Amino acid sequence: MNEKRVPTMLTVRQTAKTGILPEHAIRLLLKDGQLPAIYVGKKAFINFEKLLELLDGSTKLKGGEDYANSNGM
Repeated sequence: MNEKRVPTMLTVRQTAKTGILPEHAIRLLLKDGQLPAIYVGKKAFINFEKLLELLDGSTKLKGGEDYANSNGM
């Protein structure tokens, strides 16, 4: 069967509570256009799986750099 998986969509605060990144860093990534999100009004909903891919380095940031190398990690 072809079942489509629904992505885990979290608000900025919910994402920060996972401990992966602080809230301020998430907001900066959103503002800079580096983190894809869906907006409902002013509230951003972040695809948690895509964020994990971004931080894992398997997804490139705009400009061709991967996240780990752009932050001196």
